[in-house]
Amino acid sequence: MVRNDLRNIAIIAHVDHGKTTLVDEMLKQSGAFRENQSVEERVMDSNDLERERGITILAKNTSVMYEGVKINIIDTPGHADFSGEVERVLNMVDGVLLLVDAAEGPMPQTRFVLSKALEMGQKIIIVVNKIDRPDARLDQIGDEVLELLLDLDANDEQLESPLLFCSGRSGTASLSQYEAGTDLKPLFDTILNYIEPPQGEPDEPLQMLVSSIDYNEYVGRIGIGRIIRGTAKINQSVQVGNYHSDEKPTNAKLVSLLQIEQLRRVPTQEATVGDIIWVSGIEGINIGDTICAGGNFEPLHFTKISEPTVEMTFSVNDSPFAGQDGKFVTSRQLRERLFKELLRDVSLRVSETENTDSFLVAGRGEMHLSILIETMRREGYELAVSPPRVLFKEINGKRHEPIERLVIDVPEDCVGAVMEKLGSRKAELQEMHPQGSRMRMEFLIPSRGLFGYKSEFLTDTKGEGIMSSVFEKYEPYKGDISRRAIGSLVSYETGEAVTYGLYNAQERGALFIGAGTKVYEGMIIGSSPKAEDIVVNVCKRKHLTNTRASGSDDALRLIPPRVLSLEDCLEFLAEDELLEVTPKSLRIRKRILDNSLRMKAKFKKA
Repeated sequence: MVRNDLRNIAIIAHVDHGKTTLVDEMLKQSGAFRENQSVEERVMDSNDLERERGITILAKNTSVMYEGVKINIIDTPGHADFSGEVERVLNMVDGVLLLVDAAEGPMPQTRFVLSKALEMGQKIIIVVNKIDRPDARLDQIGDEVLELLLDLDANDEQLESPLLFCSGRSGTASLSQYEAGTDLKPLFDTILNYIEPPQGEPDEPLQMLVSSIDYNEYVGRIGIGRIIRGTAKINQSVQVGNYHSDEKPTNAKLVSLLQIEQLRRVPTQEATVGDIIWVSGIEGINIGDTICAGGNFEPLHFTKISEPTVEMTFSVNDSPFAGQDGKFVTSRQLRERLFKELLRDVSLRVSETENTDSFLVAGRGEMHLSILIETMRREGYELAVSPPRVLFKEINGKRHEPIERLVIDVPEDCVGAVMEKLGSRKAELQEMHPQGSRMRMEFLIPSRGLFGYKSEFLTDTKGEGIMSSVFEKYEPYKGDISRRAIGSLVSYETGEAVTYGLYNAQERGALFIGAGTKVYEGMIIGSSPKAEDIVVNVCKRKHLTNTRASGSDDALRLIPPRVLSLEDCLEFLAEDELLEVTPKSLRIRKRILDNSLRMKAKFKKA
């Protein structure tokens, strides 16, 4: 049976190329909202972190109706650290819209997600978005995408993929760069004509692959996936198992079935071939599981998700201020939360250590892990995290490390400073070509060479530089790379920072705290321009005398402190430091808090 009334597509692109904005317009023009309905921008970015940062973190489903055909759309993340979300949802679709920014062109994540779609044999519709940008390069973008397709060994059909020109914000699309569109009708027509409808046998036993997991406090875990064969019905008896597991399939019952209609999940009595559905009532269901009709268990192969490249240690907060802010502070609560995250995030790895208070957490990159930390922090967890470190591999008896493809776009007068810094971080220049008054450069660089570089890069380019990277491959170890060229200002004692103490300390470096901040011995209160740590006493008060000299009581002027975000803190961390994360505070500290014990350990090591 061919489902001509249905199409399943995913929207893939590099970060900030306009996927979620285009989905907004597709929903509006398909009649998903009332004429007078107030609709937020980027309606698919539903959680707080996504709205604050302006990025998509989790893949989400929606659907639109066009000329009697239901189009299921999956909006995917564009940031490289969340590419695990993209890899697994491609199983649910028959084709993809590949968005490319009209000015930036194909970027590292464009290459990565396109390669995964081509491997699966997906049909591609190329959409050049943001054509209304003043710096759009419409004549060159088509050629750049074609070169990328050739580079990734696309087949003849994929090389002939249709090309559209869109403005997601204006809600227009056209088949020619020389004609301005009036609406998204050309895009909808291309989806219907080019993307193949789902096919399968509705009368055969049920077979469905779970590609995503949701959780609800009332019904527990919810499996999301596409029906490959057969028909699913409420209260149907099924068997659940995994292709990659030796365990026997378990028996279960489909308690409820839901389908997406626009932005709502609607209960349904049954669903058939090609439908993307939500099923509840199956205890312990996981991503990659196959749901089959009872007595006809045939597991489906699940795409292997790329391995994590960065690891951090999450441990119980043991600082002097521990337990003052958080609701969840014990190792048991931390362990439960981390293993719960594994149920939703297929590209995360959590392993226990010899120490029961700490856990190794591995992910795709610093942002992947920092989003997890920020989410836990908002839920009321307290924890301490180590600096990020890369995961090495032994290949043919040699130590290999992850290499990233880094694309940098900077003003021409900043090229020298950027090249010098990246050279010291073992980066190798691959391509370099001008774009107007700017220069685009492509490097291959060890993942650890990017740790702590972003803030330096923004300083060197006066805030005008754009950088993005994606994992490329493993290569032999490139040698030592200095993590940080500056030192820390370390608090001498526990107490409250006062203006007099801070005034004397600010001569030694840049401060991270202001007057009235509570500090403890071993806490980092600023950065030192020298490559060594300096212990300062910010709690020191001015001795009072009974003599009054002219000018001695003038107000002391403090330089405003530099307030660090979570990502800034992770970038700043040295090997002997930890980040204390609580719902209200971020504090950088030394692993050994006692100043004298730390000095002894340093000399002993030397």
